[in-house]
Amino acid sequence: MEYINLIQKTIDYIDEHIQDNISLDTLASIAGFSTYHFYKIFSSFVHMSVMDYVTKRKLQFALHDLSTGAKIIDIAMDYGYETHGGFNKAFKLAFGYPPSLYRLHAPKGLPPKINLVYLRENLTGGIIMEPKIIEMPSFKVVGYEFKNNLKNILRSSDIPAFWAQRGFDDNNCEEKLYKQLNPPRHGEYCICINTNMATDDFSYLMAVGVDSFDKATDDMCKLEIPAATYAVFTSPQVHEDDFVASINGTWTYILEQWFPNSQYEIDEDKFDFEHYDEHCHPWEYDKVSMKIYIPIKSI
Repeated sequence: MEYINLIQKTIDYIDEHIQDNISLDTLASIAGFSTYHFYKIFSSFVHMSVMDYVTKRKLQFALHDLSTGAKIIDIAMDYGYETHGGFNKAFKLAFGYPPSLYRLHAPKGLPPKINLVYLRENLTGGIIMEPKIIEMPSFKVVGYEFKNNLKNILRSSDIPAFWAQRGFDDNNCEEKLYKQLNPPRHGEYCICINTNMATDDFSYLMAVGVDSFDKATDDMCKLEIPAATYAVFTSPQVHEDDFVASINGTWTYILEQWFPNSQYEIDEDKFDFEHYDEHCHPWEYDKVSMKIYIPIKSI
């Protein structure tokens, strides 16, 4: 049996015993490897350590349980946390918010099953964890607009990472934005705008966040992103050469796997966008990643 199928067996076991005390030795035995060999093989496929994955997967199921109205301390106990404080700390580390504030945004469906073969075929470079569900107020961006047509793109899933493939920096766009606007926070937004369904024309906006439009020059595009509820996905951490493929694979996973198994749909009145912060800088991180924000509403 191929290694990927043996690792899949352990991933399935984790989901089936999600509230049990799962040990590294047990998982290694299921895969038929020594503990050390299993640790190395698992990390090579999943791109995180075995027990880190177990912890994060438990918290994903706990996240769903928040939507049932169960008491937080009961959920904590169900997933092996002896104290409310320990669970709270782990949850906040994983999702950015304590469980008490996240209850309103807890996913209504169970986490989708992890399929390693599918993820490998779609070149994501690793496992895509459950998204954070957050509410964001409106905010302003200013950037440069790049017009194109879907006929010039191999497929719609190639639009993500379009900026990376085309090399917007040939015109020093990023440098110009930061020099002219001096944005309060580092990070670039890449947003599809002005889509014409009849002609397949669209524009791709590379922008930075601003507090006002006062410093924008006439050749820049100004846009206010409305308040929305977002599912925020983080692409798997990969080496720079695999970054674009990982972004495309993450989009494919979102559209083909996550949405069909969730109880949400895209809020088409809002903007979806990619956000690239310092975590996509290969000179700062050995492996890079980015975030995809999808506006959602309940079905």
